Amino acid sequence: METLARGLSRRTFARILGAGFATAAFAPAVGRSQPQPVAVPAPGAAPGAAVDDLVRLSANENPYGPSPAAFAAIQGAFDRACRYPDDELEALSEEVARSHGVARNQVLLGAGSSEILKLAAAAFTAPGRALVVAEPTFESILRYATTAGAETVKVPLTADHRHNLAKMAAVPKTGLVYVCNPNNPTASITPKAEVRAFLKALPPTTAVLVDEAYFHYADSPDYETVLPLTPEHPNLIVTRTFSKIHGMAGLRCGYAVALKETIERLKAHQAYDSLNLMVLVAARASLGDAAHLERSRVLNRDVRGRVYSALDGMGLHYIPSSANFLMIDLRREVKPVREALRAQKVEVGRVFPAMPNHLRVTVGTAEQMERFLAAFKQVMA
Repeated sequence: METLARGLSRRTFARILGAGFATAAFAPAVGRSQPQPVAVPAPGAAPGAAVDDLVRLSANENPYGPSPAAFAAIQGAFDRACRYPDDELEALSEEVARSHGVARNQVLLGAGSSEILKLAAAAFTAPGRALVVAEPTFESILRYATTAGAETVKVPLTADHRHNLAKMAAVPKTGLVYVCNPNNPTASITPKAEVRAFLKALPPTTAVLVDEAYFHYADSPDYETVLPLTPEHPNLIVTRTFSKIHGMAGLRCGYAVALKETIERLKAHQAYDSLNLMVLVAARASLGDAAHLERSRVLNRDVRGRVYSALDGMGLHYIPSSANFLMIDLRREVKPVREALRAQKVEVGRVFPAMPNHLRVTVGTAEQMERFLAAFKQVMA
């Protein structure tokens, strides 16, 4: 196994991982007994962001890719690919728990936070125990709850794109309330005072999952994570992911933080070994690279500001973003604009039926956003 792993070419390794940027980030591994330093992508580079010259601004990915430390960790673990990932699962769980000041039994890792959403739907929704969500929001949990036979109730966002938490809390026979904050697709936040009041008012028999996938990008003084509030609320689940600012959407790792009893209810529905060794070591390494996360955050903020300026110059309105994407009010149907942009090799977000005139665009690199704006101005002319 060791000989095979070290004999893999960079091209083969990239194909196995499905990461187009792996070939540029890894030094050749042949004949080396220890992992070697990896190259740091240059600022503004976009590893993995373009395929066949297609600019991908559709899935809220981090165009700067994973931490170089994550690459090195994967390379160092490749010889252990024949082993089950139990030790690394425990090590990452311990690291996540330590980073949040909670006990190990208050953390559950999943294959992306999407798996945690699926577990929550299985554990807390059923016929007679509804799922309540905002409209629009991240949709996957709706499908999971429907599979569980639960009613799904959509409560429209407020006029300024906040969760209408009072109406969400008032829905009868609720098993689970899903709050995405910052919200996808609007990139808006629900203020911290409203969230705190909502958690206090919600019956303890109703579970609430606060999805903080975009937590690292939110810089509004009116926003806060609710993760520290889990000891006060036995019904609270908070999810985070390595798919966004950590730049590992293709590797799949996320986690939940909740009280021990809630974690046990979620874990009862989870498959064994749903996470692979490579993502576990990569995620653990990424947790230790705060500089890479800060660089991604700052670049996102700066490039997003330039896009704001360009949209202002076009006289277009947009929802102020607390994430790595934004929603632009086209004042016309999104679908034809989306198709026209795709014809120019710029891929943007899908159509959201609740907001058919708003276009969701991921914030890419400066170069990518220049390409988007050039195509966008032409399409909108």
